[in-house]
Amino acid sequence: MTTTIKDLARIAKVSTTAVSIALNGRKGVGEATRRRILQIAKEMNYQPNWTARTLINKRSRTIGYVVNNLRDPFYTDLFMGIEEMAGKSGYQIILINTDGRLDKEATAINTLLSRGVDGIIFSTVTVDDHNLDPLFDQKYPFVAINRVPSKHERVDKIDSVIIDSYTGGYRAIEHLYRLGHDRIGIFAGTMNVSTAEDRTRGVRHAMKDLGLKFDPRLFFECDYNFNKAQEAAQRLLEQRNPPAAIFAYDDNMALAVREVFLSAGRRIPEDLALVGFDDIRFADLKGIELTTISQKKYEMGAMATQILVNKIENDVGYMVSKVVLEAELVIRRSCGFQLTGYVR
Repeated sequence: MTTTIKDLARIAKVSTTAVSIALNGRKGVGEATRRRILQIAKEMNYQPNWTARTLINKRSRTIGYVVNNLRDPFYTDLFMGIEEMAGKSGYQIILINTDGRLDKEATAINTLLSRGVDGIIFSTVTVDDHNLDPLFDQKYPFVAINRVPSKHERVDKIDSVIIDSYTGGYRAIEHLYRLGHDRIGIFAGTMNVSTAEDRTRGVRHAMKDLGLKFDPRLFFECDYNFNKAQEAAQRLLEQRNPPAAIFAYDDNMALAVREVFLSAGRRIPEDLALVGFDDIRFADLKGIELTTISQKKYEMGAMATQILVNKIENDVGYMVSKVVLEAELVIRRSCGFQLTGYVR
């Protein structure tokens, strides 16, 4: 026999409204009452009737997720946080991969709107992304995750969950400098997205503060692409005096650099100190042990979903949530810290 909200209300000796408020995490009941209702719901194995809610609220109970590159482990970790939080809230995910193409992003938006999704999460936006304009015009709920359209005229009205990329870039350079490196190769992402923009600001600011010269010959824009990073690493090796330290704007590119240098007979970290960004699942594997700037990927996904569901269900379009998570340096073997420690 299916347990209903009326059953929970009768046993808890409260109104059905109070039960609904408690189950949906809204304000309006005391904490003791909320805990009692949730405990009763758990004991009676209460399952929400999402079909009935959909008919009443005229919602599809679906969320769109527009992702940049599913081949990159970073985005699969983001998706896990999104999917689990969505499931807990009674939503399913429609996922569309764009391969980093703005035309595919525009098509994805049209597809999702035609499917009647209740809101969209984006990890694809560029700094001046005008594919978002129709969503503003329709007051359609969406959240940017990992990247924000930093140069869009309505950026202040966009909900977002991101990492502090500026500080991450700064700490990576500072770390390599303290290990004794004065010439550092930079493997950057796509420069029309906020993550690369902010990491570059951090890199340049750190170099200025530390008295290092920013050398454009050691700066490679690789679009967060494994193959392009391999090609750039090969070109770097062909230079007369390649640097003994590299900072890559994501772990995917750092692993590409690692493969090229190892294939050329270079040792890591003895011949090359290597730092990445993201802390993907493979980063701490024995033999790789990549020093990196950590992102709380699962948490980012879950937070973005929570913000979006709140906007969908509680009519809080006037509120804007901007979450910036701390960038943490995770020191492993690839940078050489265990060999020498800091020398500065």
